[in-house]
Amino acid sequence: MANVALFKQDGTDAGELSLNDAVFGIEPNDAVVFDVILSQRASKRQGTHAVKNRSAVSGGGRKPWRQKGTGRARQGSIRSPQWRGGGVVFGPTPRSYAYKLPKKVRRLALKSVLSSKVAENALVAVEALAFDAPKTKEFKNVLDNLKISEKTLVILDKDNEFAARSARNLSNVSVAFANEISVLEIVNAAKLVVTKDAVAQIEEVLA
Repeated sequence: MANVALFKQDGTDAGELSLNDAVFGIEPNDAVVFDVILSQRASKRQGTHAVKNRSAVSGGGRKPWRQKGTGRARQGSIRSPQWRGGGVVFGPTPRSYAYKLPKKVRRLALKSVLSSKVAENALVAVEALAFDAPKTKEFKNVLDNLKISEKTLVILDKDNEFAARSARNLSNVSVAFANEISVLEIVNAAKLVVTKDAVAQIEEVLA
C-alpha cells in the first residue's frame, strides 16, 4: 500500500493516507491511455458540419434544354454538381464522432493516469473540503495553504456541492466528482487535489 501525505484544509499536516496499489500503484499503460484520450476527444467534437447537395439547393426543377439536337451536352438540371451554384458531391454531413471502448480499457486507463500522478508526487490528499457557503475566495485560500499554483483538478466526493461551486470561478482550477472523473481531465491537470472520501469512492469502484 502506497502512502501519501494527508493535509487539512488549512494546509497543516493530518498524517498519512494509504492508497490501494490496485488503483494508485500499477504500471501505467500508455497505449491504453492514448486510446481513451482519443475516444474522449472524439466525443467532444460537435459534428455539425454540413453542405447542400443537389437535393437541398434551390432551383433546377426544369430540364435546361431538350435532350437531343442542340449540339450541347445533355443536362438534366442547372443544380447538378458541375454547374455554378450546383450541389456539392460527397460533402460533409452532420454526424457523431463518438465511439465507445470496452469498460476494462477505460478502467485501466483511469488507473494508469492516477498511478502516474502518484508516482510524480502530483497528487495532494486533503482530509476534507468543507464550506458553509460557496466562496471562491475561501477556496483560493485553501490552494494557497496547500502551496498549489499550477493547473489543478479537484476531485470531490459526490455530496460536496459547496466546494464545487466555490472552485468553479477560478481560472486554473477544474472540478470533478469521484464518480465522474475522466482520463482527459486528469492528464490535462498538473496537480490533483483529492479528498479522503473521494479516494475511498474511487477505490470502491476501481479496485
